[in-house]
Amino acid sequence: MENEDQPRMRSVVSYVKRGGRMTVGQQRAWNELWPSLGRTVGELPEGPVDFDDWFGRQAPVMVEIGSGMGETTSQLAAAAPELNYVAVEVYDPGLGQLMLRAEKLGVKNLRLMHGDAVVLLTSHVEPGSLAGVRLFFPDPWPKKRHHKRRIVQPEFVSLVASRLAPGGTFHMATDWENYAEQMMEVCSAEPLLRNRYAGEPGGWAPRPEWRPITKFENRADVEGRISHDLIFERI
Repeated sequence: MENEDQPRMRSVVSYVKRGGRMTVGQQRAWNELWPSLGRTVGELPEGPVDFDDWFGRQAPVMVEIGSGMGETTSQLAAAAPELNYVAVEVYDPGLGQLMLRAEKLGVKNLRLMHGDAVVLLTSHVEPGSLAGVRLFFPDPWPKKRHHKRRIVQPEFVSLVASRLAPGGTFHMATDWENYAEQMMEVCSAEPLLRNRYAGEPGGWAPRPEWRPITKFENRADVEGRISHDLIFERI
């Protein structure tokens, strides 16, 4: 267990490793679907991933960080067949469930990465190559002493911005007010990004109709929290 009195020895990562047993269906997805749909970040060869080769076509690449149990991700990929959609997640059962959902929806434009999105972006994605990065409802680390663990920090935002093509978007959503404010502050300070909705009240983006309502949003609504979307664009 981490000692709170000792400094952390590595930079913020994009996830918290969680265990969990897989269902029979999720295990089947790993056995049958993963070989063609998935790759493990830590096992990638050096250099950028050739997404055109992996998907078998040339198309804009969208990376979603933290796909959870895949309900939203599968729907988003299905609704945008023009994109090569890459979901990055560390939770094994979540990836298994995402594969099952994608199979049920007949999704063909989805690939999965198992591991740390920071490592993926740093070592395996070409600068200026992504159409977009999505980060929906990341771990909020609500306790003040844990805020340093939040993924949206200046170094991470700079990394994301560097991987976006001009006009590419970094779309975030959170139901924690002070995290939304932190996202706004950090992204507004990144010189490679501009707020696409700077003219709106507070700079918040309107909630896109195409983004499915997640369980986190439903829970937030019950608990009286307001969800915020932020959409920044690579200059």
